[in-house]
Amino acid sequence: MDLATIGGLIIGIGAIAVAFFLDGGNFGAVTQAPAMILVIGGTFGAAIVTTSFRTIRNIPQYLKIAFWGKSPDQLKVINKIVVLAEKARREGVLGLEHDLKGIHNPFFKKALQLVIDGTEATAIRHILETEVSYMSERHRSGITLFKALGGFSPTLGIIGTVLGLIHTLSNIDDPSRMATAIAGAFIATLWGIGMANLCYLPIGDKLRMRHEEEAAGLDLIIDGVIAIQSGENPRIIKAQLMSFLGPKEREG
Repeated sequence: MDLATIGGLIIGIGAIAVAFFLDGGNFGAVTQAPAMILVIGGTFGAAIVTTSFRTIRNIPQYLKIAFWGKSPDQLKVINKIVVLAEKARREGVLGLEHDLKGIHNPFFKKALQLVIDGTEATAIRHILETEVSYMSERHRSGITLFKALGGFSPTLGIIGTVLGLIHTLSNIDDPSRMATAIAGAFIATLWGIGMANLCYLPIGDKLRMRHEEEAAGLDLIIDGVIAIQSGENPRIIKAQLMSFLGPKEREG
């Protein structure tokens, strides 16, 4: 589980809740079913228009990536590539066939198989970069969806507030209840802004970060396997791939 995602949501929602209760508020005042249905249902309805049902079906997968995704261990991949490069220089690329079973990353495994099969470097790069391109498109769909949710949610909140005010002002026979009714009308705006800034937009940014990390890891693999295919010195390969890491990771 990603502690940053969970911790950020707890801190953000908790800070608002604590401030609300310290100010004398109560939980029941903000949990109005009509406002929640209008804002959340309307937001998803508007977002569905902008995308496809396949993207909507993948929402559980996007949430899994955001809450349980892990950053790739690039240093481990670099060390594995260097070991494979050393073996390839001793035994040839065909000697790497026995190492395929120990590689669990499907992309890494496919890339190494292309090398073992004797595929030219230009063809390897073209095949793998094409796969990265399609992966980016799939990831971009999820990022765009949550960005759309974050954009529509505040607007739906305002619509809910306007509808609530219309209903309130059309029933002004009891002035003593108007203040409570007007306050209730603004609950929709609260939900719209809150869901956008504490849920949809942060998750969209988290998905973008995960995508960038994965894309960088795949680029590292591409450069590494092509270097193996070219028969470069393992030390040079390691020096080249270490550029993918930050200063602290290189020291480690």
